[in-house]
Amino acid sequence: MPVKAYNPTTPARRGMTSQDLSDITTRKPLKSLVKSKKQRAGRNNSGRITVRHRGGGVRRHYRLLDHRLASGLTLTVEEIEYDPNRSARIARVKDQHGLYHYVLADTAMTKGKVIKTGSDAPVENSNRMPLANIPVGSQIYAIEINPGRGSQMVRSAGTKAQLMAKEGDYAMVRMPSGEVRKFRLECEASLGTVGNVQHQNVKIGSAGRKRRKGIRPTVRGVVMNAADHPHGGGDGGRHGSGKAPRTPWGQLTLGYRTRHRKSTNKMIVRSRHEAKRKR
Repeated sequence: MPVKAYNPTTPARRGMTSQDLSDITTRKPLKSLVKSKKQRAGRNNSGRITVRHRGGGVRRHYRLLDHRLASGLTLTVEEIEYDPNRSARIARVKDQHGLYHYVLADTAMTKGKVIKTGSDAPVENSNRMPLANIPVGSQIYAIEINPGRGSQMVRSAGTKAQLMAKEGDYAMVRMPSGEVRKFRLECEASLGTVGNVQHQNVKIGSAGRKRRKGIRPTVRGVVMNAADHPHGGGDGGRHGSGKAPRTPWGQLTLGYRTRHRKSTNKMIVRSRHEAKRKR
């Protein structure tokens, strides 16, 4: 669906766009699958700010998604809903036992669609099954890292991965970043592409809209005092600090490795950096 544009009635409205909500079928979430969410303004359990530029914003309720759907379910899509906590849409589905679940909505999900899970499910969009049962070349999303743990990868709006090959006990999957990674064949994934594909094309347009999203202003280091940032201080001239870009705590940022001691590195066949160089 295309994004919605506005008439340039104000400078902020010029170029501003918003999501097209025509695919959403209900405005009210299911009460039993919603819980309250406290705004922590980027603070951890000891009250220290660990994520900067957070605070304020509209009140949100958290939708309880089922990322670990049991095998052998037959689910019927009842509603497509908006989720304020993620970029993708969510689908309210009802299984054959009369229980409701929230799942990620893909581009093929519409009201009344039937979804199946497990090894016996047919190879069709939105169905969920182990990687061993998915044909090579298929587009997939909501992939498990560990079997039975629930989907953890490829869950953002418009994302998809591709099953490249199967070797022994592992499947080779090309991630949205270009990285090629190994997954156990027992890991489950859903077929298709995550919905709300145009999410990346939305232009915020105004500072107030950013504040309603719970994002506070960001100040550049070069305009701070020397006591507040490594780039700070000086005579107010336009010349920079003469230092390599770094964080407020002095750590280098550009060209500096930030991925350390990751136990899943052994599963990476080709890194996303190599993939970009070969394009």
